[in-house]
Amino acid sequence: MELGFIGLGKMGMNMVTRLQRDRHRVVVYDRSTDLIAQAKEQGCIGTSSLAEMASKLAAPRVVWIMVPSGAPTEETVLAMAALLQSGDIIIDGGNTRFHDDVRRAAELKQKGIHYVDVGTSGGIWGLKLGYCLMVGGEDAVVKRLEPIFKTLAPENGWAYMGGHGAGHYVKMVHNGIEYSMMQGYAEGFELMSKSEYRLDLAKIADLWMHGSVVRSWLLELTAEALKQDPKLEGLKGYVQDSGEGRWTILDALDKDVPVPTLTAALFTRFRSRQQESFAEKLLAAMRNAFGGHAVRRH
Repeated sequence: MELGFIGLGKMGMNMVTRLQRDRHRVVVYDRSTDLIAQAKEQGCIGTSSLAEMASKLAAPRVVWIMVPSGAPTEETVLAMAALLQSGDIIIDGGNTRFHDDVRRAAELKQKGIHYVDVGTSGGIWGLKLGYCLMVGGEDAVVKRLEPIFKTLAPENGWAYMGGHGAGHYVKMVHNGIEYSMMQGYAEGFELMSKSEYRLDLAKIADLWMHGSVVRSWLLELTAEALKQDPKLEGLKGYVQDSGEGRWTILDALDKDVPVPTLTAALFTRFRSRQQESFAEKLLAAMRNAFGGHAVRRH
């Protein structure tokens, strides 16, 4: 199958490589000429602009956008829509908020352009293992794109979720669960790191991969990280969030669904990014004020 592909970052480059290996015709664009050159080495057709990319695709054209969420994606969708025509398809494979998918689909429909949202999971391992794809949009349009999804995903690794926004909605909840799982592992391993037994944490993580009810790919990656740096001395405890956890909590608030584990996990990430917490300094000040408890000063 033929498609245009915009965005050759860590995931994008691996995705076009996987597509090219399965002999799809992939026309690529990225702001980085070096990344375009790398993609051409994999057999892709490089272009120097969105307009050139559109011109090298046969109608009806399919364009996959894989750029950072928010403004970069919005700007790219708008720019691409101006170059496409009725019957063409835009696929957003990034981490877009599902409300934006619904709006974009309606706007593009006025021009006759189809819109498909694809929640994409797999990270930097997708090239080797494939990507889990959660797809939203018009059922008939999604069926036309099956060859692409089958190449990118492992066996049984992609599925149609429903109408516009459904793919990114499911991916949003997926990432919320991911936050919670990671936090659970992190807290458990911290507890064991302070045990009087001097436990081999990498060995334990590896052990739990064999028959344990808490085994997972995240745990497998944890084992590898601990083997490389058992005390994680090379890292700072600064944890960023990409937005999906926040969106999941907001959706839970709208639906009156309790998500305490996810909320705690997200707030822990916020705390990790504070060099010093005003709230905790105030706690110390209050304890000192009412009970004369000792405080530590700079």
